[in-house]
Amino acid sequence: MQRGSMRRNTRKEGPDVWQFRWSEARLDGKRLYHKKIVGTIEQYPDEEAARRSVVGLVSELNTDGRPTNSGTMTVAQLCDHFEQRELAKENTWRSHATKKIYKAYLVRWIRPHWQKYELAEVRTIQVESWLRGLPLAKSSCAKIRNVMSVLFNHACRYELFDRNPIYLVRQSAKRRTPPETLAPAEIKALIDGLALRERTLVLLAASTGLRQSEIFGLKWGDIDFERGTMSVIRSIVYGVVGPCKTESSQKPVPMHPTLADALIQWRHRCTYIKPEDWVFASKRYRGRRPYWGQAILRAGRLHAGSNAREACSAGSGDIAGLFFRQGWTDTRC
Repeated sequence: MQRGSMRRNTRKEGPDVWQFRWSEARLDGKRLYHKKIVGTIEQYPDEEAARRSVVGLVSELNTDGRPTNSGTMTVAQLCDHFEQRELAKENTWRSHATKKIYKAYLVRWIRPHWQKYELAEVRTIQVESWLRGLPLAKSSCAKIRNVMSVLFNHACRYELFDRNPIYLVRQSAKRRTPPETLAPAEIKALIDGLALRERTLVLLAASTGLRQSEIFGLKWGDIDFERGTMSVIRSIVYGVVGPCKTESSQKPVPMHPTLADALIQWRHRCTYIKPEDWVFASKRYRGRRPYWGQAILRAGRLHAGSNAREACSAGSGDIAGLFFRQGWTDTRC
């Protein structure tokens, strides 16, 4: 039976980390050696704690992914196995943003309550009651429910467990209150009170329905002023550049003349205007990165929905009307 080895490694910066090492026999009889960073000493104070986090991986190594006593695995151990397999940097199945969000829900909500439960002890009604008692919006509770379902699907996929108790958990994602929409007069007052950069951002979001990540992922080469269109081919989330969220997001987007004029004025003000430069390049990073969207939105007291493309699909030549359809919320200071 293979247990692998757990070593504590020192790094030049940051706390020490636990590294798990194991080997596998190849078809030609030679051994293939592997190593994987389990976590820091802050996460796992001693070797015993670090070993508990790789229980699922050790089970795979010894039984070809079919543990003989899967019911004794705890939710904490399943979370560790999920993070090691699905949320690792080398796994490209999920985007960086999705990995970050999944990990946040696991650390903040799922682990603290369920970590000591064995998988067989997790009951559908119990999870449903727990979700209803959380001090969160229904949409957030629905996301936690979905992450838990993904977690148990992962267990089934690796044959660590034989069922998904979250499958029948009921959790509504309906909003408690409808979003507040702005009237054209309010939008005009908002536009008149903004500086050129913020004004351009507002026009972009309202007239195109682009996501915040897509707006800050634009480069000057993506904009065709002659044809009045822009190509959305990338997004940037948490400082990491990646593809757009959906394939439909990558279709050419028409520009309203008012928006085109605002972009031209903004370009005249910018230092970095080459085709490969960001439209909203950060001076702090000398154009190598775009501005951080949340910082600008907070500074301007603007809070936009993540995706208003569908809200703008009705179509209108009136820019104020497009703002009204956008459904911006909480913009009053």
